[in-house]
Amino acid sequence: MAITNTSGRRKTSVARIYMQAGQGNITINDRDMKSYFSNELLENVVNQPLAILEQVGQYDIKVNVRGGGISAQAEAIRLAITKALVSDNEESRPALKKEGFLTRDPRMVERKKFGKRKARRSFQFSKR
Repeated sequence: MAITNTSGRRKTSVARIYMQAGQGNITINDRDMKSYFSNELLENVVNQPLAILEQVGQYDIKVNVRGGGISAQAEAIRLAITKALVSDNEESRPALKKEGFLTRDPRMVERKKFGKRKARRSFQFSKR
């Protein structure tokens, strides 16, 4: 199998991955996944598409991710891995689509408006 190159996004995070057949090494920003994500829950989020297709440990994945927080980065990586798995094997699409991994989460932070403290929060009202 050749190297598959895809990208995934979530909030302001952008993940670019390079996936090829291998022993299951996942490298994120030149660091091992265990050292990059201190939380085991985020590691599970990254591995979800592989776990559904029962292909954990079959691919070497190199990830470049920037922007956002670590939770959004994990979900961006998940989307990129899902896209790469679908481009590699089109028959895996229905199983991944059913879990909702092929849908980019469109929710973003609402911009701050002038005359307000935050996007919608006003300053405290003083009657006197």
